[in-house]
Amino acid sequence: MFLKTPFFFLLLIIFATPNPTLARKPHIINFKSPSLYPESLSWDPSAQHFVVGSHRHRSLLSVSDAAVVDTIVSDPSLPHNATILGVSVDRPHGRLLAVVHSAPPLPVFNALAAYDLRSPDRHRLFLAQLHDPTNSSRPAANDVAFDFSGNAFVTNSAGNFIWKVTPAGEASVFSRSPAFTAYPVDHSKPYSFCGLNGVVYISKGYLLVVQSNTGKLFKVNAEDGTARTVLLNRDLTLADGIAVRRDGVVLVVSQYKVYFIKSDDSWAEGVVFDETALEVEGFATSVAIGGDERAYVLYGHMAEGLWGNGERDWFSIVEIRSEKESQEDDSVWMFVLIGLGLAYFLFWRFQMRQLVSNMNKKTS
Repeated sequence: MFLKTPFFFLLLIIFATPNPTLARKPHIINFKSPSLYPESLSWDPSAQHFVVGSHRHRSLLSVSDAAVVDTIVSDPSLPHNATILGVSVDRPHGRLLAVVHSAPPLPVFNALAAYDLRSPDRHRLFLAQLHDPTNSSRPAANDVAFDFSGNAFVTNSAGNFIWKVTPAGEASVFSRSPAFTAYPVDHSKPYSFCGLNGVVYISKGYLLVVQSNTGKLFKVNAEDGTARTVLLNRDLTLADGIAVRRDGVVLVVSQYKVYFIKSDDSWAEGVVFDETALEVEGFATSVAIGGDERAYVLYGHMAEGLWGNGERDWFSIVEIRSEKESQEDDSVWMFVLIGLGLAYFLFWRFQMRQLVSNMNKKTS
């Protein structure tokens, strides 16, 4: 009995305990909404569902883990054929922020809409129109993030600057840093017209912003708008959406892959430590951190929605993981099992010594 018990429990732990990274398949949500073509994705931690916008409709939809779709905002007062791009759930202030844009041949229109998540009808709190007072560019509002005070920051992918919108809905140009135009752009490459894109607020008081046509990452002071380039070990080709995990790891999605980036010096420098390949056909445009700190990308088929006459019904939200982190987790788990095995072995030796000692006492 003494010989078998420790090893029995050791084998039970090794074979009965699920591996934390390999026991579960990636979560895939295939949801249906005719001609939606969503561009952006955000997670609502209180309601436990995702929120997506639409390239074709003036509405915002929720998508549950079980792929149940519900319209949470429908705003027919927005300009006809307006596109909802960036979406961000501002739970601390009970708001849903949505970037609204319409492009030529329609009159150019850029705005940030805020909707009240605490009201049953989710009525609109404000519609802040976004202008370029210098008329130096044709603005194209893209993505949005917010700080602890309720200020919203909206990127302009055409003019390479950032707007700021106060909690009262007052908009102004916040940052037109020379850092945003310090790098040459190869206009022969696809999406060379896309400038500042994804933006996220970091609790230490700054923004991280990606630039699609250069693949650069910028750190922007959330107080005065000064910006500097984050030194990375590689460019983020066709960078689009951006998200940050609770452990500080930043994820940047492009059409072809998701970059996993970390920094040890508050983003003066950063390291792309892993990349995860994506399906090219779906055209991933957004990344979000969902429940249990799982990372998800949105396949909204935006290329089809922009350039084609498709009437697609099905879209996908897919969990993605870092293979390198998974391997590291596996290694840590193996060390834990080895440690448990060693502990049981030492316990078994202690039992054997006690047994031998007791037997010696009896024979003497």
